[in-house]
Amino acid sequence: MLFAIEIDRSSGKSITAQVYKAVKQIIVSGNLAVGKRLPSSRTLADELDISRTTAIAVFERLASEGLIVSRTGSGSFVSAAAEAQRPRARLVVENERPATTKLADLIEQASPKFFQRLAHPQKLRAFITGLPDYDAFPLAVWSRLTAKHWRQPRDTILGYSDPNGLTSLRQAIAEHLRASRGIACDAEQIFIVNGAQQAFDLIGRVLLNPGDPVWFENPGAIGARNSFIACGASMVPVPVDAEGLSVEAGLRLSPRFRLAFVTPAHQHPTGVEMSLRRRAQLLGAANEQDAWIIEDDYDGEFRYDGRPLPTLKSADHAERVIYVGTFSKSMFPSLRLGFYIAPKPLVPVFQRVSGAFLQGVPASIQAVLAAFINEGHFATHLRRMREIYRQRHEAFRDAAEKRLGGLLDFSPSTAGFHVVGKFVQPHHREEEVQEAAAAAGLIVSPISRFCIDPVATKGLVLGISAIDQRAIRKGVEILASVLEKPA
Repeated sequence: MLFAIEIDRSSGKSITAQVYKAVKQIIVSGNLAVGKRLPSSRTLADELDISRTTAIAVFERLASEGLIVSRTGSGSFVSAAAEAQRPRARLVVENERPATTKLADLIEQASPKFFQRLAHPQKLRAFITGLPDYDAFPLAVWSRLTAKHWRQPRDTILGYSDPNGLTSLRQAIAEHLRASRGIACDAEQIFIVNGAQQAFDLIGRVLLNPGDPVWFENPGAIGARNSFIACGASMVPVPVDAEGLSVEAGLRLSPRFRLAFVTPAHQHPTGVEMSLRRRAQLLGAANEQDAWIIEDDYDGEFRYDGRPLPTLKSADHAERVIYVGTFSKSMFPSLRLGFYIAPKPLVPVFQRVSGAFLQGVPASIQAVLAAFINEGHFATHLRRMREIYRQRHEAFRDAAEKRLGGLLDFSPSTAGFHVVGKFVQPHHREEEVQEAAAAAGLIVSPISRFCIDPVATKGLVLGISAIDQRAIRKGVEILASVLEKPA
């Protein structure tokens, strides 16, 4: 049986891996009884036409797993431990019925309302949204700090982390926010989570009952919207204009709202900045209705015409605003690390929730990030990325003026990772353009993707942060050719 093993020499899998897998399957299946002697490595190598080194490596791996034992002068034998890995007799249950797909009522009702997020391709290309420039991240610095962390005593680095977040990281974030975003908060108000999405989920579960009205920007962020839908919230699509979310419209649509979700620094996806007048109106409405506000500051660090704008949280004196931040945009997505600032009255509540069922973000990632911030690398990285993204905005603007005039109308963009172009020609249809662009190798997002209710404005959201100037110019040329095709 061993000599009949077939080897695919064109396979991407190594010969060692193929032979090991085949021999293990023969042993575990029971076709070789416990105590059965295996051929020598030399014999196996000759019969399978493989090197003896490969045969020895297979036997050593099987021995390391306890499937075979070697006896000096006698050879290798199937061990008694192999019996434990063999399939047991199937348990027969009378009147067995296939499982149903019945879900919990809340998810059963919510899942048809979910909006699907785009899968990110392995290879970045124009005009993927929401991703930073990977090549510009200082991996050498990050690697050095990571290695330094793992050289600490084992009892320091191998245990469970604080479910609320590593103290050193919470302190570092608090100091950074105070200096760069104008937010004065205590470190204990900051909770570290596995990305902003987990923050939205936790906040929704703590503060929302099924049916509670939630003001949500329309168009608006897809991930946060899905979290509140999963909590059973009644989503209230509030229109966005040149000043941001329309508080007056929100009060008309649902005056007794429980929570409002906003992206005031750089509205997602339209890019408008919420005016000071609107911010005051929103804070006043929340105070009047005893409601909460979630401020998603997903890319507020990236403004290219001066200092980043003050946050809504910095003007919140009534403790109504829950500020959510992420390092997926400022650092890299696989970090999977975000945070939220709980208003002081909610700190004990979120501490109980975190302590009850969260194990927290891996302490190693938190410790390295804390060092990255405290040693000044984060501030340096942000300054560098602002300049890189500013140049890409300018490159896109220049290329768009030459090739997309009369096809897309772009509002001035001085912040963030993307731009929004509104269709000029009445015959352009979002889905048709998206499909044609995809066939030409581009990724574009229709504005309608971000809408709960349809909006009058039709056009495209184009990401320009993840690709360089050359790719931007080439992408603009391709997009222009797509839009120039007759209807």
